[in-house]
Amino acid sequence: MYCVGVIALNTFRENLRDKILYNLVLFSGLLIAASLLLSSLSMGEQEKIVADMGLAAINFIGVVIAVFVGIGLVSKEIERRTVYIIMARPISRAQFLVGKYLGLVLTLSVNLCIMLLVFLVTLWWSRGALHASLLQAVELIFVELLVVTALALFFSTFSSAMVSASLTIGLYAIGHLSPDLKGIAEKSQNEVMTMVMTAIYYLCPNLEMLNVKGQAAAGVTVPLFYQLTATAYGLCYAGVLLAMACVIFQRRDF
Repeated sequence: MYCVGVIALNTFRENLRDKILYNLVLFSGLLIAASLLLSSLSMGEQEKIVADMGLAAINFIGVVIAVFVGIGLVSKEIERRTVYIIMARPISRAQFLVGKYLGLVLTLSVNLCIMLLVFLVTLWWSRGALHASLLQAVELIFVELLVVTALALFFSTFSSAMVSASLTIGLYAIGHLSPDLKGIAEKSQNEVMTMVMTAIYYLCPNLEMLNVKGQAAAGVTVPLFYQLTATAYGLCYAGVLLAMACVIFQRRDF
């Protein structure tokens, strides 16, 4: 555990040195602040517009960080050939990978907290209500980012950065189309199509299950059981991906 913690902290420090993270957080702050202007131009539902745009900005910036930093966790080490130095030390490849993952998770946590603070201040400034449903949405956004990070790390263990980014973004899009895929499978009269759509539905992450931004913007609180179920689903899916990534990375030749 000590080795994993050291790698995680080093990864966190490396991420903080990357100026793109600060630019992305600043960009999210500008997006959230811009929602104030848009809300002032609309008649009614100003609070909903600010909340909706704020949560969307947090989600979007978080996914960008998870994908494009996540795919570089392994590929950068290989390109710099520092992975050979690390592998020569008394540390397993699984510890190295888990440490890298936790380092990015720590980075995402800090950035998410900053964006949440900016969002809440913006909402308070616009005299909007601060209700528990907003925190529910942000918590599930964080769980979604855990899954996306695990996807990016998983693909980066056996493919190039470009391919990893494409596959991660593709599965992210499919994950939010899960209800539509299920509907196609149920309505299709083609058995092959039904089997394919059903397989995609169950194999790909159901990220739409973690999306409660619409309810949160409207001030609707989701049941606690749903919150816990969705969180458990996301954590389990991320855990399985991380375990598979460790197995693949363990067998990879350098």
